[in-house]
Amino acid sequence: MVLQPFSNFEGYTGKKREEAFSRARGWRRILDSLGCDMLQVGSNDDTTSSGDPDVIAADLAELADLMAPKRVAYENWCWGAHVKTWADAWAVVKRGNRVNLGLCLDTFQSAGGEWGDPRTESGRVEGEGDVDGMWGESMRMLAGTLPKEKIFFLQISDALMPTKPLKGRDEWSHRLRPPPYCRGYLPVEDMVRAVLKTGFRGWFSVEVFLEEEHGKKWEEGLEERWAKEGMDSLERLLVECGA
Repeated sequence: MVLQPFSNFEGYTGKKREEAFSRARGWRRILDSLGCDMLQVGSNDDTTSSGDPDVIAADLAELADLMAPKRVAYENWCWGAHVKTWADAWAVVKRGNRVNLGLCLDTFQSAGGEWGDPRTESGRVEGEGDVDGMWGESMRMLAGTLPKEKIFFLQISDALMPTKPLKGRDEWSHRLRPPPYCRGYLPVEDMVRAVLKTGFRGWFSVEVFLEEEHGKKWEEGLEERWAKEGMDSLERLLVECGA
């Protein structure tokens, strides 16, 4: 269905932009070979890239034209250089104005950026006022403003509380992301409920990066156990969220 993640793409000029689109053409060939119908693009985390929303939107629009009729799902990465939240991503997708350009929403990327923070002792965003209230308002805005047809798919994962503060959210993302109900602490259900309120009934993708599991020596049944754990958590999540 989807090939991912295509990263460090948007916001460049000159030779870097040429290289980004050369990579994109290569990924298009891979999509064709695999029979995938969607490319997922993570927001650029290169601080040398442009943060101008018009520049980012224009690059995504051109990418969507290159990939057509395949779809391009743009995802905010919470450690991104310029596009960090679902609202940031939606703003540039709207500007891009292509039928085949939409969003990949992610429970970790949103909850882990707006509510959680692995750099603090509490594991939560600190020093920014009423974080619970702001998170709740963000979810109400999502439910009330996102067209369901622009949500191309929803990625599901939670996060573990680090044993000690980490340097950044990227490290957190790559090491400590279990399925929901597996010792995580982010308000995953809040986001899933908000997405479902848009009317979205498309693909859910369980995206897990958990070094304690991935570092295990292979044994018979290991992959099956991971798959069952993911499916069990997803089924519970749908029940809890009233789907």
